[in-house]
Amino acid sequence: MTRLKKTRVESEGTVYEKLSLMEDEELKPWDTETELKIVGKSFAKIDGDERVTGRAIYTSDIQLPGMLHAKALRSPYPNARVKRIDATKAANHPGVRAVITHENIPSLGWLNDTKILDGAARFAGEEVAVVAADEEEMAEEAISLIEVEYDVLPFVVDAENANKVTAPIIQGENNLLGGAPRTYHRGDVNRGLTEADIVVEGTFTTQTAVHNCMETHSAVADWNGDHLTVWESTQSIANTREHLAAVFNLPLNKVHVICYYMGGGFGSKQRAGKHTLLAALLSKITRRPVRMVLTRREDNLMTGNRQATVQHLRLGAKSDGTLTAIDLTSTGEMGAYGTHSSLTEGPAQTLYECQNVKTDNRAYFTNMGPAVAFRGPGYVEGSFALESLLDELAEKLGIDPLELRIKNYAHIDPRSGRGYSSKNLDVCYRRGAEMVGWDKGWRGDRTGSKCRAIGVASQIWGGGGGPPAYAWVKMNPDATFEVIVGGQDIGSGTKTTLAQIAAEELGVALDRISIRIGDTEAAPYAPVSSGSRTTPSVGPAVRQAAADAKRQLREIAAGYIEVPLEQVALREGEFYLEGEEKPRISVEELTDTIDELTILGRGIRGPNPNNAELMTFGAQFADVEVDLLTGDIDVKKVVTVLDFGRVLNPLGAGSQLEGGVVQGIGFTLSEGRVVDGRDGVVLNPNLENYLVPTNMDMPVVDYAFTDVPDPTANNLGAKGLGEPPMIPTAPAIANAIASATGVRIRSTPITRAKILDAIQAAKEVRQ
Repeated sequence: MTRLKKTRVESEGTVYEKLSLMEDEELKPWDTETELKIVGKSFAKIDGDERVTGRAIYTSDIQLPGMLHAKALRSPYPNARVKRIDATKAANHPGVRAVITHENIPSLGWLNDTKILDGAARFAGEEVAVVAADEEEMAEEAISLIEVEYDVLPFVVDAENANKVTAPIIQGENNLLGGAPRTYHRGDVNRGLTEADIVVEGTFTTQTAVHNCMETHSAVADWNGDHLTVWESTQSIANTREHLAAVFNLPLNKVHVICYYMGGGFGSKQRAGKHTLLAALLSKITRRPVRMVLTRREDNLMTGNRQATVQHLRLGAKSDGTLTAIDLTSTGEMGAYGTHSSLTEGPAQTLYECQNVKTDNRAYFTNMGPAVAFRGPGYVEGSFALESLLDELAEKLGIDPLELRIKNYAHIDPRSGRGYSSKNLDVCYRRGAEMVGWDKGWRGDRTGSKCRAIGVASQIWGGGGGPPAYAWVKMNPDATFEVIVGGQDIGSGTKTTLAQIAAEELGVALDRISIRIGDTEAAPYAPVSSGSRTTPSVGPAVRQAAADAKRQLREIAAGYIEVPLEQVALREGEFYLEGEEKPRISVEELTDTIDELTILGRGIRGPNPNNAELMTFGAQFADVEVDLLTGDIDVKKVVTVLDFGRVLNPLGAGSQLEGGVVQGIGFTLSEGRVVDGRDGVVLNPNLENYLVPTNMDMPVVDYAFTDVPDPTANNLGAKGLGEPPMIPTAPAIANAIASATGVRIRSTPITRAKILDAIQAAKEVRQ
């Protein structure tokens, strides 16, 4: 039996209340004291062979009979309207099967009440026309033949100018997302600042960062009558299906979305893109499959980015370090089509105990590519400001930066007043400090021109997951099992983790489990893989489905042996009777006895607890050396200790952590979109000039997990890990640089030039 219950679900800092289904008998969490046999052990990815041998089929690998290739003509201007367009030559070019412009496209919606093609270009690189041809080269040649005359309009590429009354209107009435700032307050910030013995303030800026997934955005669309099938590199086959169904006015059972493998998303692939909709439209027009794979340049311009921010922050504190006020004003850039602003204010509101907090978040539309989620959206930027200024406060007070954080430790959630389902941030502080040698080296030392010090930063993030999520576990007649879920593995090892959960609950070896994933027609609903919520959302449903299958097996075994159900136990593929040490029959023997025995277990992700906050925590330490003569920054070592409940697969968790640190280092030291303000064009939409870290840039990464199960969170006791490792990296490195050099850099990326300029400015002040 199932019933409805209201529950709270968090996604990337935003909390929703919704109705969810729950079983009358919810599974009890695994015992925290008992060592599990498969969960908690390290296993390599179960699909690793396919990935390393090239047998894994990604979207761009799809080849269908008669398939066409689509390419887009893109605006060279950041803000323009098409005055005249002539695609006659393109349409007559050999191999061309369709040309779409705003003049002949059906009225299909996009975002913010705009159309997919409407004759407007709101940023340089936006689609103006699209061609489908027999070969990719033919489509590219045809694109070059389209004649366009533009009405070039004034443009704005940053939030500071988008706020001016003279700025061109991109969205809404005043370019302000939502028409008003997002504000929050508790207590009285002015009173808190007045009562403070010391007040520090600063303005921090973070850059626009681009995802640069290994696999660029891509789609292959194929209509069969009124049924649409789309292969898509996506973090949500369900979201993509719903978007396509809405745009083409189809019922969900007429839209089939597939994503068996994908090469990274990091937040940029949560919905259908324009390339997806255009491929589907071209397929509908031509009645042939259409493939549209974006180039690296197109991917950088079109598919989203981390928003740039400017944050002005004030902190007030007593002389003993007690925080009395946190006051944050944050401004972000949404690009032309952003739909929501990242919660830059999240850390300021929740990370530390403080009675007086005020935040103001404003996001402005600009003539640039759209801002979308990017691993730890808002919290990466907000933590850089908060954790950096907290170190400045510690310096002014003469307090150890780590002790200042412990002094203001929040034992309950300061925003809601509820307790946490679990919190072991204090353990992260202590263990990390011991691993990095904090007591011996955080203040730094100098050898010649080189200075070295250790910085620290704290991390808070959601990751509790929640409903809705469903799973099936099917037992085949040969006693093997299939786990069937409607999600996708975005490269994080989801398949392996879900297989471990099912094998543990069923009491069978891992090699008896296979995973079917990434197909909307083959599986029940699973949520978008974002916000560190895939495993804590889908995993509990898989365990519930495995338990249901296990119960059915026990019932069949009980009938076969002719004993009551409660006397039958299933362990390691064998049925035991209560009090007996020798098994009566194995699962395989039972299935051999009963012809074509098939069992289907069903699982539902139950509701979250309404009286507790489900959060993850962590502490990160960076050991950094800076050359005062050259400005070179050498991150020697990063130590991270994370608290996210039960560790389901230590090998996979370590891989996730290292990946987060890599991206964090890139964000901190080298990455950043560069725009020519004179013509509004991105200068580095490539991997040559957009500097992603390589193996040569990586320090030693040492890590540990508290590995304390959180039985309140869900029946696994586990929370998500995807975002947390990246969130504290920038402030940890920035704080180490400040301790080493004596100068504070308040903008990312932190470059050699900024270091040298700051050192020179400090010398001039002293003189």
